[in-house]
Amino acid sequence: MALYFIKSPLLGQAKHGFFTRIGGVSQGQFAELNCGFGSSENKVFIRQNRALIAQDIGVKDEHLLTVKQVHSSNVITIENIADFEASSEADAMVTNQSGIALAVLTADCAPVLFHDLATGIIGAAHAGWRGAICGVLEATIAAMCDLGAQRGQIMAAVGPCISQKNYEVGQEFLEEFLDENTSYSRFFINAPQEKYLFDLPGFALHRLRQARIAGAEWCGQCTYANPEMFFSYRYSQHNSLPNYGRMLSVITN
Repeated sequence: MALYFIKSPLLGQAKHGFFTRIGGVSQGQFAELNCGFGSSENKVFIRQNRALIAQDIGVKDEHLLTVKQVHSSNVITIENIADFEASSEADAMVTNQSGIALAVLTADCAPVLFHDLATGIIGAAHAGWRGAICGVLEATIAAMCDLGAQRGQIMAAVGPCISQKNYEVGQEFLEEFLDENTSYSRFFINAPQEKYLFDLPGFALHRLRQARIAGAEWCGQCTYANPEMFFSYRYSQHNSLPNYGRMLSVITN
């Protein structure tokens, strides 16, 4: 089956895709396009899936880059691919080099792809709630600007992630946001049993717009609500699945 991915018109001519779980060689609970080495699937299948995406996006297998994601604000700038280390702990990458595909893994967190439409400088960020509140999106934009991008030329697209109606959190979670900024209460609504529902894509868009870039949008797709199309950590937990796959979101210039 052909790979299926979602694109954003905001990203212009940059080749990109928020790849779903459709297509690939994985079987069973990981069917079909699992790209996460953090899962328990046979690594041979994961490498094959990544190679399929590299071919689809038009880069060499070894030029499809991911890092060890740790829910941080760390950004890696790639000016020479020979210096890149996949074991680096970070949650975003930027580059001004052609032939390099920046990729992030998600299964409910928000993947965010960036493109400076004038210079071709690109970025990719993994924005879970912790990375988002710690500033990973702003750090990615700053790193792009250090390479020569301009805020007024940068577009950002937020890919499939868990939506507010499916993201239940507790009091401690809410208080962490309120401690940062009391106005963040608007990203929460009440849920039963003293719980709340958190708007991750809305929060990511807020942070992007506060960073004064040219534009930002969410694709509107919830990972939890569509398990046939997306991998979801929360869906796997709520349905007692032993493990879960990860999706890859990719951009190259």
